[in-house]
Amino acid sequence: MSETKPTYPVPENSPEIIEHKIIPFGHQLVGLDPDNLDDSEVTKVKLLAAEMAEILKSNYEAERGPLKSLLFDHALGELINAQMAVVKVITLKK
Repeated sequence: MSETKPTYPVPENSPEIIEHKIIPFGHQLVGLDPDNLDDSEVTKVKLLAAEMAEILKSNYEAERGPLKSLLFDHALGELINAQMAVVKVITLKK
């Protein structure tokens, strides 16, 4: 005895499928919009910091532990601080 599952028609006014871009961890960390990258020095600094964050994250995910977790969090904080300080120097007006 086979059971037939009911089927439901898709309404004509059904919502469209919305695609979402997945923004990489490093880009999120330094506030980069992948759709709005330019050739400025600030963007270059942020891209370098984002790349460092990605390397850090992939290394952390490969082998976690209490000490590595503590160092990971500290390294991310220092990375963000360094990136912000460099951007501040670049954008400082006299």
